[in-house]
Amino acid sequence: MNGVDLPVNPPVAPMLAKAVAAVPTQPDSGPEWSYEPKWDGFRGLIFRDGDEVVIASRGGKDLARYFPEVVEAARTELPERVVVDGEVCVPKSFGGVVRLDWDSLSQRIHPAASRVAKLSQETPAIFIGFDALALGDRNLTGEGFEVRRAGLLDAVGGGGPGSTLQVSRVTADPQEAQDWFTAFEGAGLDGVVAKRLAGLYVPGKREMVKVKHKRTADCVVLGYRVHKSGTGLGSMLLGLYGDDGNVRMVGGSSAFSDAKRVELQQLFEPMRLDPDAVAQGEVNRWRSSESGEWIPIRPELVVEVAYDQMEKARFRHTVKFLRWRPDRDPESCTYDQLEVPLTYDLYDVLEGA
Repeated sequence: MNGVDLPVNPPVAPMLAKAVAAVPTQPDSGPEWSYEPKWDGFRGLIFRDGDEVVIASRGGKDLARYFPEVVEAARTELPERVVVDGEVCVPKSFGGVVRLDWDSLSQRIHPAASRVAKLSQETPAIFIGFDALALGDRNLTGEGFEVRRAGLLDAVGGGGPGSTLQVSRVTADPQEAQDWFTAFEGAGLDGVVAKRLAGLYVPGKREMVKVKHKRTADCVVLGYRVHKSGTGLGSMLLGLYGDDGNVRMVGGSSAFSDAKRVELQQLFEPMRLDPDAVAQGEVNRWRSSESGEWIPIRPELVVEVAYDQMEKARFRHTVKFLRWRPDRDPESCTYDQLEVPLTYDLYDVLEGA
């Protein structure tokens, strides 16, 4: 990442956000916050110095080789010298409504150049800018967000649907931000971020605040994995029933104390469908090929779990066990409770789109 010579050069740790319970309100003295949607993709800082383009990840790795279409757009659409902060995302149409697709984005990180080139055509990414660190020879990190936002609009503008480079919408109205928190979820967004209008860009510091979607679901326990130590439960595996009446595995819960692991294994052991059999699960984001074995049990127990997002038919992340639900029938644990209406198209959430 040494091929650029800009007012701000990589590596730069992006400014981060700390979680809060609610969208902050504006003080009576006047607007203090700027609100924007929380995008759900790969964080990326684009550094352009002439033909040299770096897309630095949050961890400092260069993502440019995985997203050649974003690199090309940066070379042709951005100013000659600029540093912008944003999110690399993959949009996809679902029933005529465009939203972000995490699975397609994850598949873009591939070691084979031929595969990268193929996917750049089949599932092209976009870059959604939401901050600017440098423009021309100006270092903007010491300026307030209002100044940086103006620099971002000068650099990226607001392309319409189909443009690779986009700009996030913002508002100073906390009620509008709260409405976004609910309405824009259908476009695949992860919540709302608030930045202080006078706040500087502080790399690596949690100077912003974020309100993320948190919700609960009732799931049936389908089985478990033994802990890697060989003692106690490693994770409980959860399922939901589809419209066809079949149950599908949707994720797992694994954050238990040592005592709880032993207690849960003792609870599940007598419920095994076959005392000697284990099942082989498909490799996915929760399981590697070395840890695919799991033990099926009778689908009789219902648990309430906390989760943040669904990705297609599965939980995006490992979920948190909240409580048992002995009052619920396993067959009542359906996908209906999780459905988020696709009421907003992705391009309804972008500036100038």
